[in-house]
Amino acid sequence: MNALPSTPLADDRWLTATYRVAAPASGIEARARAIAVEQSVEMPVEAIAEPRILEEIVGRVDSIEADGPDHHRVRVKLAVETTGFEVSQLLNMAFGNTSLQPDVELLKLDFPDAMLAAFGGPRFGIDGIRKLVGAERRALTCAALKPQGLSPMALAELAGTFTRAGIDVVKDDHGIANQSYSPFAERVKAVQHAVAAANRESDHRTAYAPTISGPPSALIEQARIAHEEGVGMVLVAPMLIGLATFHELVREHIRVPVLAHPALAGAQRIAAPLLLGKLFRILGADATIFPNHGGRFAYSPQTCRGIANCARTPMAELKGTLPVPGGGMSLARVPEMLEFYGRDIMLLIGGSLLAEGDRLPDASREFAGAVRAN
Repeated sequence: MNALPSTPLADDRWLTATYRVAAPASGIEARARAIAVEQSVEMPVEAIAEPRILEEIVGRVDSIEADGPDHHRVRVKLAVETTGFEVSQLLNMAFGNTSLQPDVELLKLDFPDAMLAAFGGPRFGIDGIRKLVGAERRALTCAALKPQGLSPMALAELAGTFTRAGIDVVKDDHGIANQSYSPFAERVKAVQHAVAAANRESDHRTAYAPTISGPPSALIEQARIAHEEGVGMVLVAPMLIGLATFHELVREHIRVPVLAHPALAGAQRIAAPLLLGKLFRILGADATIFPNHGGRFAYSPQTCRGIANCARTPMAELKGTLPVPGGGMSLARVPEMLEFYGRDIMLLIGGSLLAEGDRLPDASREFAGAVRAN
């Protein structure tokens, strides 16, 4: 009978996946070995005759630690070669079949530097976005165009208001796509024109980020239109279009900083810091939106700090990704958020600004001023 391999590992040939597994101490060793096999060769190890596969391909349990009652953290070494340095295959090897088992959550992925370099990471990063909007050291601001259903001209008027107030980035609501009431090409032309005019009027450097969405052919066409209209950024939801498609879109078709939206990210059992912070960064997001604690969503302060840390912490030669906490935030929370996250942050306030009604211009200026003052 062939045993799981035990020879020393070369660090640059293996990535490490950390899982949280619901299993008692009496069964966790067998459960961990089963995950290692499932995520590598997916067959009985004793049926493998070729030594190279046993030594270089079969996954290996690296460590097991208790993590609460009847839960454990399991670290598994997976061969980098099995990923083919391709995004969908990376996800397949890290969590493909095991994602179908409800007792397992993927918490972390640790990569050798060569693998990080192959995927590329952000092209602009935090410093590139700062340069774009003319903010060298302070935190940044972001506002959203909503509600869905407004005409291109109404959205353009709203964007002009935010721009004159000094908001750094004005983004489409992620639900605004290419609907009949706001066709992509018409909307992008109108909103970018309004933002450019308001920038000239106010001497600001606000960037507009339209939502790019749809099947691959539409994504490429919308990226082309956005570039021709001169937008400063784009908004993309990586989980909606697929992570492999997102990576290719960023590398091959988008020429401006990319703001990643977390829509559908909660449908996976992948820890938010890993998905929204680390994976989105590795695949090219220059900024990543996530739900701030205490808002409309149930993320904890620990989770939010973890996302920000994964986005900003030095990682080989990759540029940092700008964290963008939002989701039910208000002007009153600006000081608290700045203290919690620091200055390498972009604060997103949407609905609460719009709820100001006739005071929207003043409330937007107050938001921009409160962030600039810190």
